[in-house]
Amino acid sequence: MPPSSSSTPSEDDLADRRRHLVTTDVGTAVDAIRAGGLVAMPTETVYGLAADATNPDALERIFAVKGRPATHPLIVHIAGADQLDRWSDHPSAAARTLAATAWPGPLTVIVPRAAAIDPRAAGGRDTVGLRVPAHEMALELLGRTGRPLAAPSANRFGAVSPTTAEHVLADLGDVLEPGRDVVLDGGPCPIGVESTIVDCTVHPPQVLRAGGVPTEDVAALLGEVGAASGPARASGMLPSHYAPRCEVRLVDSADDAAALAAGTPGAAVLDRTDDLAAYAHELYARLRDADRRGVRTVIAVLPPAAGLGHAIRDRLTKAAAPRS
Repeated sequence: MPPSSSSTPSEDDLADRRRHLVTTDVGTAVDAIRAGGLVAMPTETVYGLAADATNPDALERIFAVKGRPATHPLIVHIAGADQLDRWSDHPSAAARTLAATAWPGPLTVIVPRAAAIDPRAAGGRDTVGLRVPAHEMALELLGRTGRPLAAPSANRFGAVSPTTAEHVLADLGDVLEPGRDVVLDGGPCPIGVESTIVDCTVHPPQVLRAGGVPTEDVAALLGEVGAASGPARASGMLPSHYAPRCEVRLVDSADDAAALAAGTPGAAVLDRTDDLAAYAHELYARLRDADRRGVRTVIAVLPPAAGLGHAIRDRLTKAAAPRS
């Protein structure tokens, strides 16, 4: 079971945390990063828990706050495609193509890690995942700090990712430190599911995680891509992830969902297959709301395996997987 708080915080608790942790002032977040603190920053995908990727102490706090294994690599956010060669040693032609065409945007490339990025950010590996987020606040934070920012999702490891500042507070408000850490409120995340991850250190490049850039688009840009193979080496590759407290059961159609719900006490149906962008945008918020309401079982209709459907199917499948 993913780590979680012992109880759901009250509205008064959340309001108090908001007063002490949340800001819309990017300058306050810049100061926190420079001082070695953590910043929950908005991106177009989900909120990330950011720290200076060259600061080993700050990186260790990310793992401690999230309850994340130290061997599980972090995605490092940079300010622009022109910085690819600064933070990667000899990126491949495939990585350069994706950076030039998909950045800023919800796509991460696995490339050889530059020595300036602390190995803790890469889970001790010689490779690192880099991306340029397509979010005004995140880009301003990156530009003003002048640092690469390691930023996994701002939640407990293995649990449902946050797409609002309120989600971050509900998950991490009791472990972030007022005066040291900051939650930068940029409103709801527009896309709502994480970035696509492409390993550009192998040939052909492998799509390790479906995400905001459809797999078909990656294949069109590169000409050839492979399916993920080998050990878990990037975020979201574990069998169980993105998991709410409630049970998640998967079906292929609205009719199947209705039939299963009729025989499942306390069940709620999740189906936005009519609009995949809305499905992605709402997915994590709907799973969180089910937990908040005490729903025992969410019955989710799988979308077609095309476009954003790849990412939604991946998240639902891992949310429904058996948990250790």
